[in-house]
Amino acid sequence: MPRTRAASSEDPQALTGVDPRIRARRAEVLRREARRRLRIALVVLGVVVVVVVGWSALHSRLFAARVVTVVGAVHTPVRQIVAAAGLSGDPPLLDVGAGAVAGVERLPWIASATVTREWPDGVRIAVRERTPVAAVQEAPATTGWALVDRTGKVLAVRAQPTGLPRVVGARPAGRPGSTAGGLRAALRVVTSLPKAFADQVATVTQDRGGDVTLELTSTLTVYLGSTGQLSQKYEDVAAILKGADLTAGSTIDVAAPETPVVRP
Repeated sequence: MPRTRAASSEDPQALTGVDPRIRARRAEVLRREARRRLRIALVVLGVVVVVVVGWSALHSRLFAARVVTVVGAVHTPVRQIVAAAGLSGDPPLLDVGAGAVAGVERLPWIASATVTREWPDGVRIAVRERTPVAAVQEAPATTGWALVDRTGKVLAVRAQPTGLPRVVGARPAGRPGSTAGGLRAALRVVTSLPKAFADQVATVTQDRGGDVTLELTSTLTVYLGSTGQLSQKYEDVAAILKGADLTAGSTIDVAAPETPVVRP
């Protein structure tokens, strides 16, 4: 009968059934895995720290919009543009974006705007202003005149609209930033007057039906009627002004351009 040997309490393999070398290798694998996880945790922590520090730096005074340059503004004060862009309080450059453009373009004179960040502390605002084409009576029985562009946008109110034809309509103009209503025909005429007599037009009147009458600086009146066939009507007016013997106060009626007439 084979002999059996009792396991000694000093024999590790006998106690655990695992070779010490295998156990050592397992322990080394666990240590390596722990070190790898530690390295990953340190890298993630480092990235988080960099992001937090960078974000804080970008939102600090170091990268604030302290220098604002405005170009293209003639009628709009620079401080008004800066305020409309939300830059009065020197916000972080990172926060300057589409909202600044929208704010500037809400100003009455501004047709379009571009806002560019110039790191580390600058913002450049380039604007294109609207061009006034006429002066519209601000309200009945007042002396104020609203400057409007070709779309009817009210740009400003002046006491004397020097150099612009005056437009009189059925409805008064509103405040700056609003749009003067009921003047589509009159503004079409104002923006299409020919060089032959444009500088002689003092007032353009549009009635409730949309018919247009011109009052010239020479005290002559031109009745255009509707805005149809404007080119032919303008040719008739230019020809009559050039060749006809007109008396002060006469009316040139070209509502029917095929048969223009002059009434005393």
